[in-house]
Amino acid sequence: MTAVPLRYPATRYQADRPADLGSAASRERLSAPALKAFFAIMARWKVRDEDARALLGGVTNGPFYEMKRRPDRVLEVDRLTRVSYLIGIFKALNILHGQALADDWVHLANRHPLFGGRTPLAFMIEGGLPALQTVRRLLDARRAG
Repeated sequence: MTAVPLRYPATRYQADRPADLGSAASRERLSAPALKAFFAIMARWKVRDEDARALLGGVTNGPFYEMKRRPDRVLEVDRLTRVSYLIGIFKALNILHGQALADDWVHLANRHPLFGGRTPLAFMIEGGLPALQTVRRLLDARRAG
């Protein structure tokens, strides 16, 4: 008896290859749009600059305001990843809720066991990159039903 090689089922879905964040060229291409999106989201969510700096991984005042004034700088992998999670969270919230609730959600005390009564914003600031990933996964799971 001949073994039949295993194959993935046929599908029309073609996933895009993720950006190579190790590549300086990829980071250069993605950084300016990512920073513009980040600052737009922070404005929509009415996040204080102190909290926005924490979401970016603890950026000090000088570099933060320079990024805000001139978003054409190249971000490190960590910061680009953080912004990517925040963009995904923003998108998921706007799919799940009306705009007003989507924009307020990060500031509302949340009874989900993950948050323990804290706001999602506080959870993400305190937990850093792993918390951003967890919130993104939670919202994506809710979107999937």
